[in-house]
Amino acid sequence: MYLKEEDVQMSKQGTGGWMAACRIGILLLFMTTAGAAHAQEASMDIYGFAMLDMGYQAKQNDPNWFDVVRPTKLPAFENEFGEDGRWFSGVRQSRLGVKTSLPTDMGTLKTQFEFELFGVGVDQGQTTFRLRHAYGELGKWGAGQTWSPFMDIDVFPNSIEYWGPTGMAFFRNVQVRYMPIQGDTRMTIALERPGASGDLGEFRTAVPLQDVQARFPAPDLSAEYHLGRGWGYVEAAGIVRYMKWDDAGTDAFDLSGEEVGWGVNLSSNINIDTANEANDTIRLQVLYGEGIENYMNDAPADIGIVDQQTSDPAHPFDGEALPVVGVVAFLDHYWSDRWSSSAGYSMIDIDNSSGQDPDAFKRGHYALANLLHYPAKNVMVGGEFQWGRRENNSDDFEVDDYRFQFSARYNFGRTFGGM
Repeated sequence: MYLKEEDVQMSKQGTGGWMAACRIGILLLFMTTAGAAHAQEASMDIYGFAMLDMGYQAKQNDPNWFDVVRPTKLPAFENEFGEDGRWFSGVRQSRLGVKTSLPTDMGTLKTQFEFELFGVGVDQGQTTFRLRHAYGELGKWGAGQTWSPFMDIDVFPNSIEYWGPTGMAFFRNVQVRYMPIQGDTRMTIALERPGASGDLGEFRTAVPLQDVQARFPAPDLSAEYHLGRGWGYVEAAGIVRYMKWDDAGTDAFDLSGEEVGWGVNLSSNINIDTANEANDTIRLQVLYGEGIENYMNDAPADIGIVDQQTSDPAHPFDGEALPVVGVVAFLDHYWSDRWSSSAGYSMIDIDNSSGQDPDAFKRGHYALANLLHYPAKNVMVGGEFQWGRRENNSDDFEVDDYRFQFSARYNFGRTFGGM
């Protein structure tokens, strides 16, 4: 009826449809580097890091997501993924990127091209190249793949677990954006690539539903306003999107429909200076919307099926945009320039439709606490305890996951040009 969930995840994380974004990023990169030979102020940064992750999982999850905590990938029933207790290791967080900057008569031309090794979509579970950013901006305009204005990347805590808070809006999307206000206080408006998924629930094998196809007639419209202050910032973001599904069959049923998705995201960072070289940052977010699960860090379908119970014989099934609530609250504490800790909690709650399965994902919880050490410049080592929980729609099943992870990261970078 709609896009499959794994296809949406591929699109969401920047693998599906990435060629167009690559072309934009590479073209702008070449333009900038070509101009760099003629402009003393032009610069290029090559940066990245090599990172090792290893640890022990006391419980179980989908093997394709062996090295992350995602409540949606925890078992939906007892021992769905076998016995408990697994060791994991990998280097999939390792990253490489290039940023350029070139002053022009129209403003500063900036580009970014960045990839990592964390496979998703058809490459889920693999160590393989995956595009993160392919983006350029000139003055007040930007185009390519980068963070959606609906999300706030600064809510992400200083953790070593890769996937991050389950209730956070998190989406790198293909877009064109306008930035009328720039700086510590900024405003951004964007048209973004649409995409969504649907859950057919207990009616997934119904014959009339096999002819239904998803369609997105318009781009998603998102916007943010970020108010910067000396103590931190507050940010308000919103999104609206239009989703349709068409019945292409020739039977007596007409299962076509449409829904408007929308959401509001409020977030903040609060900086607290303390004595003895220590400082704290409180990272907060609260979000509510309908049919915006594709923009969440860890959520299932945007549309849930509804059984019309034969009120209209020609239209026995319909779809509805699923309401979602997301909460994030973390504290980053720096004991000194050599030691830091982060701790916090995140939650996502889905208001399931009447036609979804009893074991459909309903609510997810996520928490962690860590101690990280910086023994030398560009080097980090540390350990982290992580917890996740999945709660189902209506069958009363819930399951926990406990992990301890050790990571070592080695940053590198080189700047060419500039003043």
